[in-house]
Amino acid sequence: MKESEIHWPECYKPQNTAVHVRNTLTIAAQPEYVWVWLVRALLWPDWYVNAANVRFLQGTTPDLGPNTQFRWKTFGITISSTVLEYVPGERIAWDAHGLGFEGYHAWLLQPVERGCYVQTEETQNGWLARLNQMFLPHRMSKYHKIWLESLAVKACYGLPPDAPERSNN
Repeated sequence: MKESEIHWPECYKPQNTAVHVRNTLTIAAQPEYVWVWLVRALLWPDWYVNAANVRFLQGTTPDLGPNTQFRWKTFGITISSTVLEYVPGERIAWDAHGLGFEGYHAWLLQPVERGCYVQTEETQNGWLARLNQMFLPHRMSKYHKIWLESLAVKACYGLPPDAPERSNN
């Protein structure tokens, strides 16, 4: 398995941040299914315990796309994000801005013989990121693992339904 590289913006490169986590999982599902479940962000709260109140601010629902701006809640914090990298079926990354932190979250998908290899990495800076790293050092990695495992369960059942239309406000 050849590992792909994240295209980090300079300020979010792991060596320039307070926090860096990396999780991987090989999912026994078609890569197309994994991709659609991942980019159908309005459905995240239905299957990922750490996502809530996903709202598109700019972009076309139901799926994330290039330059989509969205707001959501994770780890109890409201986050504003913009999709900064988007290669359909292969990679997606967004920034994250919230009270006390800023970050960059990237996903890479790669077809493999038995399904789809998924790599996700996130970096963060800011006082809240440093506090979390100090007092809850494995929390983000734990929840990314849950995100990957939940994504695997959904993708193994095929494509998701269309996401419900929700307010863009």
